[in-house]
Amino acid sequence: MKQTIGFDAKRIVSNTTGLGSYGRTLVNDLIRRADNDVDFLLYAPNEGRDDMRQQIQLDQRSRFVYPYNLGFRFPVSGLTSYWRTHGIVSDLQRDGVQLYHGLSGELPIGLRNAGIRGVVTIHDLIFLRHPEYYPWIDAKLYAWKFHRTLQEADRIIAISQRTKVDIMEFGDVTPERISVVYQSYNPRFSLTSTADALAAVRQRYQLPERFILNVGTIERRKNLRLAVEALSLLPPDIHLVAVGRPTKYAKTLPQNPRFHILSGVPDADLAAIYNLAEVFVYPSRYEGFGIPIIEAIAAGLPVVACTGSCLEEAGGPANLYVNPDDVGGFAEAIRCMLRDAAGRTVRIQKSQQYIQRFRGLDVASQVLDIYRSLL
Repeated sequence: MKQTIGFDAKRIVSNTTGLGSYGRTLVNDLIRRADNDVDFLLYAPNEGRDDMRQQIQLDQRSRFVYPYNLGFRFPVSGLTSYWRTHGIVSDLQRDGVQLYHGLSGELPIGLRNAGIRGVVTIHDLIFLRHPEYYPWIDAKLYAWKFHRTLQEADRIIAISQRTKVDIMEFGDVTPERISVVYQSYNPRFSLTSTADALAAVRQRYQLPERFILNVGTIERRKNLRLAVEALSLLPPDIHLVAVGRPTKYAKTLPQNPRFHILSGVPDADLAAIYNLAEVFVYPSRYEGFGIPIIEAIAAGLPVVACTGSCLEEAGGPANLYVNPDDVGGFAEAIRCMLRDAAGRTVRIQKSQQYIQRFRGLDVASQVLDIYRSLL
């Protein structure tokens, strides 16, 4: 029997970082893995960015759906927000959607009353665990959406055991309603760039010969200060390159001529930057998962990260984890991962074996099993 599954595709078409990457990778893998009698409809408030939208490998069973019935092609923000939380339900009914997957922690109001099964992926509950990292009103709004979504969801996907524990604690949810399905990574990070491509990227961004790498929004919770301060304890030819969108927090970081920030780096160049780096550092104080760690491992890098959340789940036991306030310990861990350090190659090999559990089609199979159990 024909089945039609809908997705919240807002971040698929507009977000270049974790939530967008999660949605694009998962949907592409689902399209490749699913039976021919399953249709996929991707509901977005507008076309978003061409480069993001075009990463979805559509076939005859899949297409984007936009709220053009609101009366104009690019609805204003308030109307699109209302559509995502309320009006979309009538569109789902019109299109015969039997199951709707909220890929970024939200489900529309009225989904359950409309008889449509609801699955939601919750990436983290940092706004509840650490509300100090958010404006007060934002934390309250996110908390309201979380509790409202729980009322619509038939099944909750947590992207880590840490996130599952947080959902149970803050949402008073029984463990039977939650399935842990780890986030998959894009297979392009496992491909080694050609020598010419590496040279071009190094020249384009004026990258130093030796550098440690961080990828992610440069904000207070990500704790990049730890890596910047550790830099002074490392050999003088080691630089730190941070790739990500800077916030006001970036201006508070110590000045160091060996510290470089790159923003607006396209996906096509990111894999090459991983290939050029020597060690990946991820000093975040709290994460729901930490997909850049897996991307770095896939690209052949050892990882130094911090304790306190779920980063050990992402990176596995062969990498090193340090207290997020221990500058000396962080620097020493990096030294243990530099080129020619004893055991570095073995650590990388073990880590790459570990992340095989996050391969895309395996993740897609787990999600399809959840869909089948509800349909």
